Amino acid sequence: MKDEPFLEHSPGVVLIRNQNTTIGYCRYFENGDVEYIFVNPLYRRKGHGSTLLREVEKITGKTGQAQQPISPLGRRFFSAHGVPLQDEAASQHEPLK
Repeated sequence: MKDEPFLEHSPGVVLIRNQNTTIGYCRYFENGDVEYIFVNPLYRRKGHGSTLLREVEKITGKTGQAQQPISPLGRRFFSAHGVPLQDEAASQHEPLK
């Protein structure tokens, strides 16, 4: 049996997992801004980060910005997906309830 990934949702969080592990997750705000995105290194470069971003856009109906701090790898990822980066001096968001 193939171990297919699936999505799980909770307020402000999308997870992608298989039956054995969490492959990655994304924390986001109602306006579509991405607070944090992580994909397990063993599962990178397989489209899971892109899947997480698409799911956030589907849930919020918006394409937001990537929040600071952003790693060099994150900068390349968001740039490749056309996601703008938040200015480091920008204000903080309130968490989802």
